[in-house]
Amino acid sequence: MSAIPENVPARPLTFRRFKDGDHRPRAWQQEIFDADHSHKCPTYVQSTPPCQGSCPSGEDIRGYLNIVRGIEKPPAGMAWQEYAWRRLTEANPLPSVMGRVCPAPCESGCNRNELEDFVGINSVEHFLGEWAIEHRLAFPKPATSTGKKVAVVGGGPAGLSVAYQLARKGHAVTIFDEREHLGGMMRYGIPGFRTPREVLDAEIQRILDLGVQTRMNCRIGTDVTLEQLRADHDAVFLGLGAQAGRPLAVEGGNAPNCVTATAFLKAFNDGRMRHVGRRVVVVGGGDTSIDVATVARRLGHIEHAHESDLPERVIAGHAAHDAASISARQGAEVTLTSVFPVDRMQANRHEIEQALAEGIAIRGGLVPVAVLRDGTGRATALRVARCEAKMAGGRLEVKPIEGTEEDIEADLIVSAIGQAVDFTGLEALDNGKGGIAADRNYQVQGQERMFVGGDVVRPHLLTTAIGHGAIAADGIHRVLAGEPIDKRPKIDVHGFDLMRKMVEKGLPTDTIQGPLRGTDRSAGAIHNYENRSDRYVIPHTELFLGHFQYTPRNRRKVLTLSKEEALANFEERVLPLLEQQAQAEAKRCMSCGQCFECDNCVVYCPQTAVFKVPKAKATTGRYVDTDYAKCIGCHICKDVCPTGYIQMGLGE
Repeated sequence: MSAIPENVPARPLTFRRFKDGDHRPRAWQQEIFDADHSHKCPTYVQSTPPCQGSCPSGEDIRGYLNIVRGIEKPPAGMAWQEYAWRRLTEANPLPSVMGRVCPAPCESGCNRNELEDFVGINSVEHFLGEWAIEHRLAFPKPATSTGKKVAVVGGGPAGLSVAYQLARKGHAVTIFDEREHLGGMMRYGIPGFRTPREVLDAEIQRILDLGVQTRMNCRIGTDVTLEQLRADHDAVFLGLGAQAGRPLAVEGGNAPNCVTATAFLKAFNDGRMRHVGRRVVVVGGGDTSIDVATVARRLGHIEHAHESDLPERVIAGHAAHDAASISARQGAEVTLTSVFPVDRMQANRHEIEQALAEGIAIRGGLVPVAVLRDGTGRATALRVARCEAKMAGGRLEVKPIEGTEEDIEADLIVSAIGQAVDFTGLEALDNGKGGIAADRNYQVQGQERMFVGGDVVRPHLLTTAIGHGAIAADGIHRVLAGEPIDKRPKIDVHGFDLMRKMVEKGLPTDTIQGPLRGTDRSAGAIHNYENRSDRYVIPHTELFLGHFQYTPRNRRKVLTLSKEEALANFEERVLPLLEQQAQAEAKRCMSCGQCFECDNCVVYCPQTAVFKVPKAKATTGRYVDTDYAKCIGCHICKDVCPTGYIQMGLGE
């Protein structure tokens, strides 16, 4: 067992605005200089950072990182950890779970990647989620009730998200779920060593404590009709999920020991399956296939298993393994195949590395062509061929290479090639493509007061389902209030609210209807403050990267298991950051598109035109003002602004 070593930077860590060979100046049309000055003066423009633009749940990532690092101060009497957690959970009520399992597209989009390495956003989220559970933080209950009732079908991430948001708005919410416990794929898909059940239960209970009711073991479409549900409620949200797996569509793919990933993981998470065959082959390439492979590695096999112990019987629900038998289990040989090369697999890179360390054989560029069976009909091997795979028009195209077939022996074959929605009793909702059609507000097409979200719209990440739920909740709230549903913004994420911050500090506020030349005498904001967060993601080219020094990432401790250590090891592998580490990691955030009070503009202004706002009137986003009588438009403040918050305008 060992920890993942630090990565060594692969390129020089020197920032230069101009590189060797550059010979063309910037476009003078953007500068409009007359001798040493121009008529343009600083404007203060808040933009969306790419981390937030990449977050499917729309978290205000920059906001809570600025709280953790100490730039934005919490209200009096509130710990910074709580304030950051409350900012985070405005979008995502499950930060401790998502901090563990989200593949973090926010980190892929992080502008700091252009400097050296992304900010560990996921790890800070993990820390805040753990702190909240440890300190028993609760969501504030609404002061009043609207008297409206909403039915939520499905207790997975989409259903929990919409229930949370609607309950906060004062609506009476009931979740209907066909299973015994809430959580959906977070509970029945992802193994417990990635999402500890006590953590999942704590974050779900916090949502239920808002007054959300549940009806478990109740399937809509069979136990209760959709028509009954609509008659008894003012609105309905469908978070059906996609918990039916897709079998292998090849000859022999109906063998009893050729099962789907969802069925496999459910049997494991239910506690019914405690060992597998000696040779397990997983077909996939995404995160689910990695989960199946690592679970199989941990379960191992029993040398002389009885027919009743065969894993396919347990997965099908015909039997359950005896807990006493697990003492005799031995390691399983696990092979994972993907149509894409290993370096192009969709699974999280970190999870791939962990699987390889555990001795799982990952073979890329292979497509299944047949399942070989013995006289009893059970699968004995998976026949594969080398292939070329690519995405074309959103569809996967796979071209097998003739003459490259080979057989991989298997006692159990698991298909992790996708998921499907079970529309039993709800067939009228199927759009013919295995999903439910909806608009950008996630309102079901042609169905009044019915909304939808999660994998039933488009199978994707857990955090995507959370985002769907939040957007749908906004639409439901407006419909129930008799208001028109607004068009969603181009960049549909949570962002920093300067007005709220001013109210927190007790500063007078006003409404600014449009750009003004100098707003130092207005209670609205700083000079020509403009919020472009709903339509502009700021790229690294707008930042002054020379301000930032190389700072290695503060990494969570991740336990890497060997092949032998993985057997029967169901302990959590990813440990949260310590408080000091979380703060240090947050300080690596470059606060793209918003001031983080570095003082560069004040220090470098040759005219002393840029100055700090008096402390009594200052707050985050309202740190500096400009004396336009002194400003000559030299652009220095813009050039040295690390975050791209200062732009030049006013004269156009």
